[in-house]
Amino acid sequence: MTIQDWFEKRKEAQIQRRALEARVENDTDPALWTKCVHCDAQLLKEDLDNNDMVCPVCDYHFRINARRRIKQLFDENSFEELFSDIKPTDPLEFVDTESYKNRIARAQEKTGLNDAVVTGLAEIEGHKIAVAIMDFDFMGGSMGSVVGEKVTRIMEKAIELRLPVLAITSSGGARMQESALSLMQMAKTSCAVSRLDDEGILYVNLITEPTFGGVTASFGMLGDIIVAEQGARVGFAGRRVIEQTIRQKLPADFQTAEYLLKYGQVDIVSKRKDLRKTLANIFAMHE
Repeated sequence: MTIQDWFEKRKEAQIQRRALEARVENDTDPALWTKCVHCDAQLLKEDLDNNDMVCPVCDYHFRINARRRIKQLFDENSFEELFSDIKPTDPLEFVDTESYKNRIARAQEKTGLNDAVVTGLAEIEGHKIAVAIMDFDFMGGSMGSVVGEKVTRIMEKAIELRLPVLAITSSGGARMQESALSLMQMAKTSCAVSRLDDEGILYVNLITEPTFGGVTASFGMLGDIIVAEQGARVGFAGRRVIEQTIRQKLPADFQTAEYLLKYGQVDIVSKRKDLRKTLANIFAMHE
């Protein structure tokens, strides 16, 4: 990007910001507006929704849930959900500030999901695939026994049907309320990915904001091709923990998709509006 291009882009962003601020002054109903967490611009919720939940001022990609991701990426009415009847239990009868059973119930009520992943079959520009889509809104997308079981089952279904697999991740890591049972899912899902490899079946990862912990350390980063959504943060431990451990200041873009691309840990970084086409091209090349 040249200096002139940079100034032009900055000028355009300033014009958009002033236009949005003018609209705020004319309509102050707080239910209609939201603030961008990246640039603090006041955004009309309708405009943000129509722009695939991407800030029109700074291009920040807001986190979205599994159902919206399905609607954005896959052919209309092509998604067929599988294994939706698998539900979490409380084998350890875990209690911290409240019981694990209560936390599950609240998360289910909030999201309408049984657990933090939705699995099934779908088509993307006519290419049939098996998919697992994680939802951060369900207990931070944490990976417990149900997530591990559903991810493994959809991979086994892909082997049965000879379909490529797409795993869309958004997670804070393992689910502490299930202790070692949660950690075991790392090995379980990794073994399922290994079976895909043995069968010569394509496995694609789509990393979204944020993907951390046990998911990153298992099926989340084992894809034949790893695609990351623009701006997504990816890692194992959090930035603050790493800085405290090594006692050094990390780069500003550390753990971003762009940083990982620079060091060869992801293959493609894509804007949200281009993801559908990017994934369709990948599956078309491997048919």
